[in-house]
Order: sequence, then C-alpha cells, then structure tokens
Amino acid sequence: MSQGSPPDHPERLIVVHDEEVTIEHHPEDWIAFVLFWALAFIVFLQFFTRYILNDSLAWTEEIARYGLMCLAFIGGAVVTRKKGQIAVELVSNLMKPGPSRAMLLAAVDFVTLGFLGLLAYFSVTITERMHFQRMTVFDLPMSLVYGGVGLGCFLMFARQIWVVWQNYKQGWRRPHELAEQIKAD
Repeated sequence: MSQGSPPDHPERLIVVHDEEVTIEHHPEDWIAFVLFWALAFIVFLQFFTRYILNDSLAWTEEIARYGLMCLAFIGGAVVTRKKGQIAVELVSNLMKPGPSRAMLLAAVDFVTLGFLGLLAYFSVTITERMHFQRMTVFDLPMSLVYGGVGLGCFLMFARQIWVVWQNYKQGWRRPHELAEQIKAD
C-alpha cells in the first residue's frame, strides 16, 4: 500500500461516497417547476412557428418574457429557502466563532429580512398601479404579471423569516465551519 492512499481502497487515489439525496416538496418548487416547463414549451413553440412554419405566433414572445419575470422571483424563494444567495463572506469567514461573529451573521440576516420585506411591500404597490396598464397582445391587466412577481417576493420574505428563525435557534453558528469540515486521519 502506498503512502497517503485510503486504507480500505489501496488501489484508488480518489474515493467518492454518494451523498443522500432528499426530495423536498415545497409550494415554490412546484410553481417554479410548472413555470419552467411552460416556458420551455412556449419558447419551443415560438421557435417552431418562426423558423419551421415561417409564421410566428405573436403572443409567445410576450408570454415568455412575463413568465421569465415570474420564474426569476419565485426561483428566488427556492434560493432563499436553501440559503443559496450570493454573499460576500470574507469578514465572517476571517472571524473566529464567538459572539461578535454571531452578531455579524444576525445583522446580515436581519438586513436581508428588511430588504425582502420592503421588496414585498413595494411589489404590492406596483401591482396596484399596473392594474390599468394592459398587455400588448392579450387584453389583460399587467397586474397579473406583477402579481406573480409579488408572489415571489412574499415567498422570499416568508422563507427568510424561516431562515432567521433557524439561524436564531442555532445561535447564528454555521454548521459548516471550516474547522468542522477537516477530519483528522
């Protein structure tokens, strides 16, 4: 057995273990799933009618644009639930675990919560204002589109409340600390 190879697999340099996969069923997941596949169908229909039949359907481009808007915000709720937002974690990663780091992480959580709360509030006001504006191809109010955006904003806000609660129960201590990831041989 060569030096540095795992004892249970001496012939392999890299040993990989599959991680357990859990399938979650949350409302935002299903909404995003349906929207995504509806968009895929609409965009394919647009491509097919434009380039194969040489007679484009006028409504497909507009509906695809509006569906993508809604999908982005509802997908934001999925990302919020999974704590996958883009973040700059340099300062918190340089700090040692303790009360000052916990305060910083709590402040980040509450700033995010405040931002998403404002986003949800303003989504209601813009939805109300867009009620009298009409879509170009369909004679429907634009508030339907902005209502989907508002739904995504409220889902993100609700999920952030849940994230703050979970982090509060853990004392704003990250379970994936670098020191906990390194295992001694």
